[in-house]
Amino acid sequence: MLKKIGLLLAGGLSVLVLMFHLGPLVGLAISLAILYYAVKKFFKADSTFGKIVWALIGLAALMVSVSNVPALIAIVAAYVLYVVYKKWNEPKEVVQVVDDPFVHFEKQWAELQKHY
Repeated sequence: MLKKIGLLLAGGLSVLVLMFHLGPLVGLAISLAILYYAVKKFFKADSTFGKIVWALIGLAALMVSVSNVPALIAIVAAYVLYVVYKKWNEPKEVVQVVDDPFVHFEKQWAELQKHY
């Protein structure tokens, strides 16, 4: 029960942090997409002017990406939320006490039959 309360608190805190840093996270995603597109266009450009323009666009997108450092906090919060979800749905351990000496008899008998 105490574990569930801890997971609930960690999950709630992660949701709040993720919501507060949603803006920088979207900005990071958009700037990385622009950077990716600019790099692709830079390598495909034939003229020097085209390469310079795409390099400047890529540099601007890189600076915007670096300025969205709070988005890293949102990524960490999303990961914590994922871990909380996985732990929440983890099956409980069932301890089974077996007093019957013949529980594994069939398996051991089959193994012995293989050797002889």
